[in-house]
Amino acid sequence: MITHKKFIDDLVVKSNISKYMEKKLQKAGFSRVDIQKTPVITRITAYVTNPGKAIGRGGETIDSLTDNMKKKFGIENPQISVVEVKNELLEPRLVARRIARSLERGNNARRLLHMTIKDIISNGAMGAEIIAKGKLAAKGARAKTIKVRQGYLPKSGDVVKLVDEAKVASYPKYGAIGIQVRIVQAGTVFPQGKKKEKEAKKQKRFIVEGGEGGKEEMKSNINQE
Repeated sequence: MITHKKFIDDLVVKSNISKYMEKKLQKAGFSRVDIQKTPVITRITAYVTNPGKAIGRGGETIDSLTDNMKKKFGIENPQISVVEVKNELLEPRLVARRIARSLERGNNARRLLHMTIKDIISNGAMGAEIIAKGKLAAKGARAKTIKVRQGYLPKSGDVVKLVDEAKVASYPKYGAIGIQVRIVQAGTVFPQGKKKEKEAKKQKRFIVEGGEGGKEEMKSNINQE
């Protein structure tokens, strides 16, 4: 029972640290954070698009974050490092933010999600899913959900932990939209999943669900050279 509680506490702390660093490193293009505990130190790695802004002049931003890790989260010996994101199209949070900005500019949601998932797969992802839910049409239209999925993407079991995921909100003038992006990175190994991976990569799915139960689904094969 004590071990279970500690596990939950660790997840809560990690979530709070991630939210805090996202707020502080937003201008640096924050994507995600990895936390590794050792008996001596706690390694905190922040992935950003602009490492220079994350580090700050003379390391002042990193120093401030380190002090706050001690005071705000009770981490005795934090060691923060910054890593530059190699490919923004493989980072769920960055992809979700880009979609959010495009929706706020009034771009067509259905076309935008199709184009984005195509870009994600063409950049090497094994599988991806994008879900946009909310006021996706003009003012007065009912809320609906658009789902776009391509490649191999597990939906249940422990293997779900191997899928990178992020959620953000978009606020166009006609109402809020929730955006969820899930990506399976290239080289991810799933137990007993190789056959399923090959089969799933040949299909893509596009689903539109209306707020009152309306649903439309289309499937098409994709030739893999």
